[in-house]
Amino acid sequence: MEEHPIKNRQPSTKIIPFIQTGEYYFKKGLKAYRQRNINKSKKHLERAVQLEPKEPIFICQLAVVLTEIGDYQLSNKYLSSIIEDVEADMPECFYFMANNYAHLGLFQEAGRYADMYLEREPDGDFAEDTEELLDLLSFEADEFDESFDQDELIVKQEDARELLETGRLDDAISLLKEIIQEYPEFWSAYNNLALAYFYSGDVEKASEILNEVLEKNLGNLHALCNTLVFLYYQRQTQKVKELTRRLESIHPILVEHRYKLGATFGLIGRYDLAYKWLRNLHRNGFQGDETFYYWLSYSAYFTNHLELSKNAWKKVLEENPDKKGSEPWLSTGTKHLSEVLDRWLTGDFIEERLYGLFLASKTNSSLLRKDFKHIKFHATLEQEFANYVLCKKKTRNKEFPAYIIDGYRITDLLFLKNKNDDSANEELYLTWLMIYDEAVKRSYDVSNLLAWAGATEYIWRNHQSDKITQKQVSEKYKISKTTLAKYVKFVKELLQ
Repeated sequence: MEEHPIKNRQPSTKIIPFIQTGEYYFKKGLKAYRQRNINKSKKHLERAVQLEPKEPIFICQLAVVLTEIGDYQLSNKYLSSIIEDVEADMPECFYFMANNYAHLGLFQEAGRYADMYLEREPDGDFAEDTEELLDLLSFEADEFDESFDQDELIVKQEDARELLETGRLDDAISLLKEIIQEYPEFWSAYNNLALAYFYSGDVEKASEILNEVLEKNLGNLHALCNTLVFLYYQRQTQKVKELTRRLESIHPILVEHRYKLGATFGLIGRYDLAYKWLRNLHRNGFQGDETFYYWLSYSAYFTNHLELSKNAWKKVLEENPDKKGSEPWLSTGTKHLSEVLDRWLTGDFIEERLYGLFLASKTNSSLLRKDFKHIKFHATLEQEFANYVLCKKKTRNKEFPAYIIDGYRITDLLFLKNKNDDSANEELYLTWLMIYDEAVKRSYDVSNLLAWAGATEYIWRNHQSDKITQKQVSEKYKISKTTLAKYVKFVKELLQ
């Protein structure tokens, strides 16, 4: 449900030279929008609408920008004013309203406005997008009774959200119970009620409500994410791992769901998965709130995208200067990094534990310079790898088998070659360490560092559907195409 600028229309007003008219601010707002400076765009468009409140093109573009920042209700208010103006003739407003209702979880209304757009513009600019939205709604729709008063529901939903955010939990619980009684299949209210109980300390009641949601609305993503958070705070480690694996395989279409997944993964310390979804939204121009940039900054920092982390944190401080001092790279960040390391080091698979050891070798924090006595290693390879990492950290000379040193250096080579590439992530390094484990078991020679690294990256990127050729990889790692092809064959054998 990608947002779009208004297409193929010109405002009816004329430019008056040297005077800052509504059109002057409209053009500035549109330019800022195209440059993805959404806050600046909103400011200029609001001024344009203030100067010329009956110009529908100005109002519609402002509504699109409000959708970008998540103010769906105000966006629909503006769009409704255009629809009610019989002279406006802007059927695209129906499509934009359908999008907004989908974001709000009001799928019945979303479908109604999508149908209204297609009735008026079956071959319009947004016809294909609208049909995709309708396909999505067929999967996502909650089956509301047609007698529901949508306006009343929206008002109550927003009131409940405000009560939650301001900590008035008892009032929030009362209002959410009232919403559920009137709209027994409005799952968003159940999820918020569970959060209200959780924040008030009644974890058992919160979990009971989420279980009810998942029984009646199987696969409800918000309920699954909230369940994961509850399990995390209850330190039910095994259940956290199991549910994380389940959520890891989900690929939602709705922006709201991608945001929810990213923030949830960030909260439980799975910064690799958090970065995947939050960076995906960020690349596509999503302008989030303080919470979005907070988790984007943390997930970027702990996946070695330091410049992005710093830029995202600037956004956090713009919204909330009180956050100064809680940057991920300061003392609180060290705590988070320790938690991340422990999670990898206690992973279920050998490649996860080896990756944890590699990460430990990359930190200069004195807090993390520890012997891995609390870690249970399951194989000689892990123990020798741990000894090598510990030796590197303590700058002590000691003899190690060549395959241990080579395995580490190949991991480091992949890391160095890809640390500034947003498309690379932990899965690349985990893929190599899985291959490495198999190579050691089968007595493969891993001394050709460049060839193994190049072959691993080539296979991984193709598996990720990245368009990359053997020629490009050969040039990146400065090896011949013949050598690369030979090691690609080895990698495929080991992965089988």
